[in-house]
Amino acid sequence: MAEVIRMPRMSDTMEEGNIVAWLKEEGETVEAGEILAEVETDKATMELDSYFDGVLLHIAIKEGVVPINGVIAVIGEEGEDWKAAIEGSGGNSAADSDSDTEATDTKEPAQEKVVGPASADDVTPGAASDNGAASSDERIKASPLAKSMAKDAGISLSSISGSGENGRIVKRDVEAAMTQAPAPAAQAAPAQPAAAMAPANQATSPAAAAPAPAANVPAFSFNGGGENYEDQPVSQMRKAVSRLVSGSKFSAPHFYVTVEIDMGRIWEMRKKLNEVAPVKISFNDLVVKACAVNLTKHPVINSSWQEDHIRVHQDVHISVAVAIPDGLMMPVVRYANMKSLSQLNTEVKELVGLAKARKLGTDQMSGSTFSISNLGMFGIEEFTAILNTPNAAILAVGGINDKPVVKDGKIVPGKIMKVTLSSDHRVVDGASAAAFLNDVKATLEDPIRLLV
Repeated sequence: MAEVIRMPRMSDTMEEGNIVAWLKEEGETVEAGEILAEVETDKATMELDSYFDGVLLHIAIKEGVVPINGVIAVIGEEGEDWKAAIEGSGGNSAADSDSDTEATDTKEPAQEKVVGPASADDVTPGAASDNGAASSDERIKASPLAKSMAKDAGISLSSISGSGENGRIVKRDVEAAMTQAPAPAAQAAPAQPAAAMAPANQATSPAAAAPAPAANVPAFSFNGGGENYEDQPVSQMRKAVSRLVSGSKFSAPHFYVTVEIDMGRIWEMRKKLNEVAPVKISFNDLVVKACAVNLTKHPVINSSWQEDHIRVHQDVHISVAVAIPDGLMMPVVRYANMKSLSQLNTEVKELVGLAKARKLGTDQMSGSTFSISNLGMFGIEEFTAILNTPNAAILAVGGINDKPVVKDGKIVPGKIMKVTLSSDHRVVDGASAAAFLNDVKATLEDPIRLLV
């Protein structure tokens, strides 16, 4: 019996996968462990391996979004009936109501026969007709989504050629028909005489009807017309980011605590460190380390909300926000409090590279106990971050700016960095957040604390 390949759940938050490319073609021999396709999930682009030996008999979805458990291919022996395999496995039920990948046909109900001449109001716009009467026995193969789209657009299904299986009309066919449909001509409003537009008790004259244009100012002329915009598809990652931040912002009661940190001493310390360090230590490495050593002193900040209990983590695993073109990824530095600055720097660079290449593994993106988002390199002075739930806190780090500060009663130059701690008020109270942030400030302003 041929094996039906369905869209697997490739991450714990994945609800659907986007097939980017097939690395095997129909008719090719496949061995277990070989890569069949590349699939974009909500977290990364991953490789879909085959679990079976045989021939790739059928590719159900060449490219596009498929819900979890939707049929994507069939592998079996050469000549096997792949259609029977799909039917025997229960079809493509996971995708029936949400996409254009249905494996079963949906029949249009027979239309009521019209007797005698029909008026324009009696005939469905765009429907096929015979001498003014709608066809009574026409059955059109189309997905429910395609039918709904065609109905809303006022397009007859009989005028659309289906590109789906057995000539079935799917979403892309309706979209193509919509782009080819002629736009209705704009109806010009009849011009009204100036006298008719003026109040009855007001005399009209050429001077009163239209003010004279300003001297030496050319009139604006533009023949473009209409709205100019581009609709872009939402990637799986952007959908995931949308779900996560919406769920976090509207379920966890956020509150924010901000403090200014004088980075003058650690600025000088970094110069000396980089004279002997095997790698170039960044300010972000120093912030990660300062947070890590203080999270062990403030376990409530290193906690997470679990609905019916609060989990206080004994280990420190810090996720670091990484911006990529179509979203945001949060790779995790494990046991951050136990690692040296050079080790932190090396690991963060490696994780950032994997994130930008969309090659992070699930274990590299899960299990964080605290989060850091740094926009200082973009010239941002101060911002607030949304919690990376279930973490109880996230630190938003701004840039280092030259500002005057008061020391020993004198105004002197200073290097100031603002940081804001966002906290989940179900877990953290204001005093606890302030105590943690003040310890982070003290560590960065007196960096010898990093050594004790």
